[in-house]
Amino acid sequence: MISLSKRKFRFYTLSFFKHDFKASISVFFVALPLCLGISLASGAPIYSGLMAGIIGGLVISLLSSSQLSVSGPAAGLTAICAAAITKLGALEIFFLSVSIAGLLQFLLGIFKLGGFTHFIPSAVIKGMLAAIGIILISKQIPALVGYDQPEFWSNELFNILTFDHVFTNVTSLYKHTSFGVILIAVLSLLMLVLWKKYMAKKIGFLPTSFITVLFGVLLALGFREFLPGIHLKPTQFVNIPADTISQIRLPDFGALFHNAFIWQNAVVICFVASLETLLSIEAIDKLDPYNRITPQNRELMAQGAGNFLSGLLGGLPITAVIVRSSANAEAGARTKLSAFFHGFWLLMVILFAVKVVNLIPYCVLAVILIRTGYNLAKPRMILAVYRQGKEQFLPFVITVVAILFTDLLIGVLIGIGYSIYFLVKHTYRAGYTLKERNEGHLKHYTIELAMNVSFLNKKRILEALDKIPEYAVVEITGTDSVYIDNDILEIFHDFKSKAHNKHIQLILKDIPEVETIGLH
Repeated sequence: MISLSKRKFRFYTLSFFKHDFKASISVFFVALPLCLGISLASGAPIYSGLMAGIIGGLVISLLSSSQLSVSGPAAGLTAICAAAITKLGALEIFFLSVSIAGLLQFLLGIFKLGGFTHFIPSAVIKGMLAAIGIILISKQIPALVGYDQPEFWSNELFNILTFDHVFTNVTSLYKHTSFGVILIAVLSLLMLVLWKKYMAKKIGFLPTSFITVLFGVLLALGFREFLPGIHLKPTQFVNIPADTISQIRLPDFGALFHNAFIWQNAVVICFVASLETLLSIEAIDKLDPYNRITPQNRELMAQGAGNFLSGLLGGLPITAVIVRSSANAEAGARTKLSAFFHGFWLLMVILFAVKVVNLIPYCVLAVILIRTGYNLAKPRMILAVYRQGKEQFLPFVITVVAILFTDLLIGVLIGIGYSIYFLVKHTYRAGYTLKERNEGHLKHYTIELAMNVSFLNKKRILEALDKIPEYAVVEITGTDSVYIDNDILEIFHDFKSKAHNKHIQLILKDIPEVETIGLH
């Protein structure tokens, strides 16, 4: 009889060669530009994002029980990191905040406080995924057209749309974009679609993303050799410094008890990173074909250990990232080996392949990210939510819009708040049912209470009782009720005297007695 450990080893081995190896390469090509871009957006050195990606792959994947999630630096934390670096005044102090945030996350996991995301509605989670997909697509537009200046959206394009010096800004936009980049992006996107449709199943060991990147690199090299008029500029290629490791700056432990902002930023990073991780984990579990559920408290401990180590080695904060994770699931991953080896490939890049990776045009990586973003915000998914009714669709839309105009954390909180509004609204309406019939010259009213009747139903019940005419028969039954709020019981008790005065016959069935307190 084969032991459990041998069967597990065989499962992971077969899964790696059949699924996880190619998935790890696909995730690598998604994670690499994200690590680079998030570093720049956070105001941190390039190595900080790469270090976070490596630790997310090599360390967190081993400690986590999630088989499909991929961890690394998160776009949702860029604004927090940029503000923290500015406020703290030094990278070494910021990295100390990251390590402390990791310790706080670890404690959250130990005290089993990771289950609060189960209270977040499914429509909000889907809205979060769609918003991330839209943001991801929009962020790739500058790279897709070869725009090599900062602030694409708020400079030339915004001015053109608002008719501010249109001719000047159109000319500037034309000068800072590249026909060569646009051509490579269009051809690479065409290659991606065709390969995925016709060749992916026939040559399954070659990831579509790898083929797309290779095709884009060959096009760029071909333009440089044979079409110099449309060749790409150096700023339109990935640019990783050759001496990345030598640039690592370790945290300054001497400032631990001399700067209160260290602890303040650590708490903020811990909270936002934990929320984003738990939301991403819940979302990626929905994509798992085997319906595996990730233990949330263990995930917090794994993320905490990873963030502690990332801070020690000069890395950015790490979360489970839905973009990488969804790309991992979409690429056919089955186990955590895919996430582990994506981190291994990032490490190999730093050690041995910087020159090779620097041959990749940003526009090709943008094509891959656009496809990933589309998968997160598929029109088919949005239509499915719409068909579920406004109770699902409105919180979904509110979440998407809120995230697009604020950030991930605030947007999700707004989505949850709107969902609570719907809950309160339905609870208000669903406290009871009222049936009316005539028996001779008397009107009979039957009020059947719901399973749960709370103080939110007070107003409607008071209004219903007040509308009952004289000389009627009223039966109030709580047979099916599990919980009746004391405020509701007091209403029924107070109605007894009013019913007597209006010659109403009141029948209370399975309604507990309650003692009311008079005000004198």
